Amino acid sequence: MSSATHTLPVSGMTCASCAGRVERALLKVPGVAAANVNLANEQVRVEGDDLGVATLIEAVEKAGYGVPLQNIELNIEGMTCASCVGRVERALLKVPGVRSAAVNLASERAHVEVIGTPDPAALIQAVEAAGYKASAGDQQRPEEDAERRLQRERWAVIAGLLLAAPLVLPMFGELFGQHWMLPAWIQFLLATPVQFLLGARFYVAGWKAVRAGAGNMDLLVAIGTSAGYGLSLYQWWATPAGQMPHLYFEASAVVIALVLLGKYLESRAKRQTSAAIRALEALRPDRATRVVGGREEDVAIAALRLDDLVLVKPGERFPVDGEVVEGESQADEALISGESLPVNKAPGDRITGGAINGEGRLLVRTTALGGETVLARIIRLVEDAQAAKAPIQKLVDKVSQVFVPAVLVIAVFTLIGWLLTGAPVEVALINAVAVLVIACPCALGLATPAAIMAGTGVAARHG
Repeated sequence: MSSATHTLPVSGMTCASCAGRVERALLKVPGVAAANVNLANEQVRVEGDDLGVATLIEAVEKAGYGVPLQNIELNIEGMTCASCVGRVERALLKVPGVRSAAVNLASERAHVEVIGTPDPAALIQAVEAAGYKASAGDQQRPEEDAERRLQRERWAVIAGLLLAAPLVLPMFGELFGQHWMLPAWIQFLLATPVQFLLGARFYVAGWKAVRAGAGNMDLLVAIGTSAGYGLSLYQWWATPAGQMPHLYFEASAVVIALVLLGKYLESRAKRQTSAAIRALEALRPDRATRVVGGREEDVAIAALRLDDLVLVKPGERFPVDGEVVEGESQADEALISGESLPVNKAPGDRITGGAINGEGRLLVRTTALGGETVLARIIRLVEDAQAAKAPIQKLVDKVSQVFVPAVLVIAVFTLIGWLLTGAPVEVALINAVAVLVIACPCALGLATPAAIMAGTGVAARHG
């Protein structure tokens, strides 16, 4: 049996209990020895023997979560028949992380679905090993997708606050003896889109949790706000005409708007804590000047091979790790040492990919490519550190697993307790709803991993 480690992105997790549910689902898969979820960067690292990616994805999806895929397009040259198509597809499917590969013979392009961040170099090497030529086409950039999601969340927050504000602001008039409450039908029109359009995500995520036999924060929000909204409808229907009913539309709308605001701030924090890795990845040039037989040619980084000679002009970034063959210059290697002073480079000296060349021209022999470069190893170390669990986080995870069921039980006892004291049904229900909506375990489960990510991010920025 062969030991393997897979890192999968997981979507739909909102709290530490979600992370625990994903881990337990993966640990049930035969061959899985360990599964560690990082809630902050929404990834799970799975270790075990003879692991099938498809089986792992199926386990995550059965637990009620998703594994987002990234798409990459490759230009393929040299195919002549349908058997060539099959050979290229089989070669691509052998690359770790590839979920599916579809090759079009007519357009000479391959559409590949990859788990996590695509590595065009690995895909191109697999195609070339099968006897064909390949180059990277257009691909979806994960950071652009994340930015679009963040913008959608921002607009949802703005819409929620704008709709909830007219429901809440008139209540301040009560402090001065003014009765500015909106008519029931206007409150209904304002609260309904917040409840069922902006709040739809809570119903979907809560239902997935119920189907998986567990609970999460979204379930608490869905139950609590639905109870307040439903009670308002009942009060509106039961109150005689001409009287102002006791409505709680503003409570449900404000809770949803504030939770959406919290989720937006959480998403923005995740992107900020991951900015260090994106900044490191941006240091890698996309193209290089290769020297073959005294002739210079502009090529993609993926086309370079070990021992290739690369010309680096003044002010350019070194595209690969290598050894200076010809020329003298200085290199800014602050990304490695944190020292901003340039380092002298002469024939025989080592060069780190991503560093900035000074005023001289250097001819560099390639000694490391792709994942073996110093920069790639730094990125991998930062990612591993961010994926690691601190001892306190393991304790937090255990507490979070029972947090949601405990909150539901406390809410039920709150409802029963108020009813036994003779309080009206609406008072008992409102207090039970308050228990549900204020018990948000997100901060409990996110604080520790976010702190780890922030610390490693600062370390990466300072070399």
